[in-house]
Amino acid sequence: MFNIIARKTLLDYCKKYPVAAAALYEWYHEFENCDFKNFNELKQKYGNASIVADDRVVFNIMGNHFRLVVRLVFEFKAVQIKWFGTHTEYNKINVEEIKFKKGK
Repeated sequence: MFNIIARKTLLDYCKKYPVAAAALYEWYHEFENCDFKNFNELKQKYGNASIVADDRVVFNIMGNHFRLVVRLVFEFKAVQIKWFGTHTEYNKINVEEIKFKKGK
């Protein structure tokens, strides 16, 4: 079972992107009950997930209309939400360095 840090961050993104709220909630509830030991196991369930530097994983949300960037540490079963936005917005960020900023 994964600890997703912090649920409030997810709620902030749901307010900013209400059209994606149900899909984010679905990802959250599904992922918190997963027990992946490594990225290969994660890819079996989330085939479109991509790993990038600093233990970051990018998930496609709502058929690739949105992207979710998290930092995932398998050893500690911890997931830190870093960024969420549209596919177009994703193309404008540095996924390896982006940090959550309230209201952004």
